[in-house]
Amino acid sequence: MSWRTITYFGDSMLLIPTAILIALILPWKSSDRRTVWLWILAFGLAGLIVSVSKILFMGFGIGSARFNFTGFSGHSAMSATLWPVMLWLLSGRLPAFWRGVAVTIGYMVPLLVGASRLVLLAHSKSEVATGLLLGFTLSTLFLIHQRNTQLKGFSLPQIGAALVLPLVIISHGRIATTQHFLAHLSADIAGLEKPWTRADLLRQRDPGYQSFE
Repeated sequence: MSWRTITYFGDSMLLIPTAILIALILPWKSSDRRTVWLWILAFGLAGLIVSVSKILFMGFGIGSARFNFTGFSGHSAMSATLWPVMLWLLSGRLPAFWRGVAVTIGYMVPLLVGASRLVLLAHSKSEVATGLLLGFTLSTLFLIHQRNTQLKGFSLPQIGAALVLPLVIISHGRIATTQHFLAHLSADIAGLEKPWTRADLLRQRDPGYQSFE
């Protein structure tokens, strides 16, 4: 499995439809009617915070040259919000040990996604670390709140049906254009001809900095 394949597990093209799928399944499988709304709040909050951090940088240059920070890593934050919850939901009626294994895998997937963003030079360490912290905080708070919630089990056909959409999306491999959309939106909001870039930020600290991208 290549790093580009791993990084796709944090792409909005995969995560947003999967998050919607979780929201559709939860009322059917959870004993608590509030679960679905808490999930929408957690995932939506992750997306909002990531988007605001990117708009603040690309529109207004608000970042940190010292820490090479231009906003939360969306791949890291969104995957850390979604995959622990997805594995918790699918393993709802398994024995405690295997459910713990499943949820642990849900926490490991975002760590691999974060590592892939570093290997692919898509983000800095600070952006990946803060993105993971944000996502893990939201998913963990959600899971703590749901610790007494009873989940109905999934039959093998139901698990297969639940995984059809994510697998189809992965097989197509289309990448979301979220970053480009936010770049144009940020420039429009700030009235700029072009959005701020990482090179602009680092040049503030080191006037001799040259980007080779």
